[in-house]
Amino acid sequence: MSSEFNFFQHWYPIIPLIDLDVKKPTPAMVLGMRLVIWKPKHSEKFSVFLDKCPHRLAPLTEGRIDEETGNLMCSYHGWQFDDQGICTQIPQADNPEILSKNQENFCVQGFPTRQEQELLWVWLDLNSPELAAATPLPLSPLDESHGFMRKSLVRDLAYDWQTLIENVIDPSHVPFAHHGIQGDRRQAKPLPIQVSKSTANLIQGTISRYLQTTITFEPPCRLEYAITIGDTGKISGLAVYCLPVAPGKSRIVAQFPQNFGHNLYRFTPRWWDHLFNRNLVLDGDMVLLHQQEYFLQKQATESSWKTAYKLPTSADRLVIEFRKWFDRYCDGKLPWEAVGIDAATPLKINENRRELLDRYTQHTQHCSSCRGALQAVQRLQIVLLTYFILTVAGVAILPDSLRLNWGLPLMAIALVALGTYTWLKFWLTPKFYFVDYIHSAR
Repeated sequence: MSSEFNFFQHWYPIIPLIDLDVKKPTPAMVLGMRLVIWKPKHSEKFSVFLDKCPHRLAPLTEGRIDEETGNLMCSYHGWQFDDQGICTQIPQADNPEILSKNQENFCVQGFPTRQEQELLWVWLDLNSPELAAATPLPLSPLDESHGFMRKSLVRDLAYDWQTLIENVIDPSHVPFAHHGIQGDRRQAKPLPIQVSKSTANLIQGTISRYLQTTITFEPPCRLEYAITIGDTGKISGLAVYCLPVAPGKSRIVAQFPQNFGHNLYRFTPRWWDHLFNRNLVLDGDMVLLHQQEYFLQKQATESSWKTAYKLPTSADRLVIEFRKWFDRYCDGKLPWEAVGIDAATPLKINENRRELLDRYTQHTQHCSSCRGALQAVQRLQIVLLTYFILTVAGVAILPDSLRLNWGLPLMAIALVALGTYTWLKFWLTPKFYFVDYIHSAR
């Protein structure tokens, strides 16, 4: 059975624009393809290339943006490429005609890109730019034109794309997996989901309660919740874009739109929201789904999801619809063979929780807000510790006549500085790197 669904001929949002550094290349991977994202000096838009120089196949993510030309320079031999991927400079060329006569042969392969709704979108089929131009982006309807504000998050996950879709399309896990963060297991109730549409291009379900909820899956990546709060006209949303990275790896690019509470929404720092809300949710899922995926793959040699899973309630209906869609249109697998990846290699459980929940590698290094906050916190620690040391030393050499009047207040301030330093170093800073998530302790 051949797959009817072409994963490459679709738009994927690989990262929020706010998280891109205009001064250096950014690496990314989607569908097993290593990509380099960069912004030409004199352009308003980012470019996305395959991450290999045509000269000797060195990674362009290790390159730099040349100060004079504004082009992408390979750090191995200095070849340069413009925003169309055309080679503009070969420092070793002893004949200027080498470039003009071999321009097509020396190009970097570049993908069609778009920038909409504060996201960078990429079309992953190099051979169909005309189709890309004619294909609309899978945008969220909860946008600024309808009064919505939104924040975003990106994180790499230690489980597969299909596991990510299956998890997000299942709201019934929230009171339990995210108890105390986004739900309360003591208030969990049956969740009757009605499947209102199920086609090759759209799966949609509704939950009719006080909070009227519509859940939409637009393959291959957009999965969106629109939650209407009574008759108030207030809507809170969750727009999740699920990207297949490699077998057992995926990336989530999420946006959180809402059309109310703008003042609080605007003034809550993005990095604070990531540390104490969004990443906690993903941590709680990670320790469950990483192992769930391993057991499902292990049983897949003997049976399918239909017998491996027990799905008796209406809360499972969207999971069932997704699995049926995946079997029917994708033959139950992602196109790893097309990019030279052997997907038959068995997955392994990562028992090292610091690696499994490595926030820095999975999120902080990709997030401009968390990177900036971490750098500020680290600088502040140096300032506070330096202030404490200098103050203690200064008070020690004060004359006895001044030590009582000046020394005590200065030492009190120095102790506050030391306490703040300790709080930053041992409580706040670690949250950018690793927070163990123990479900039984919640």
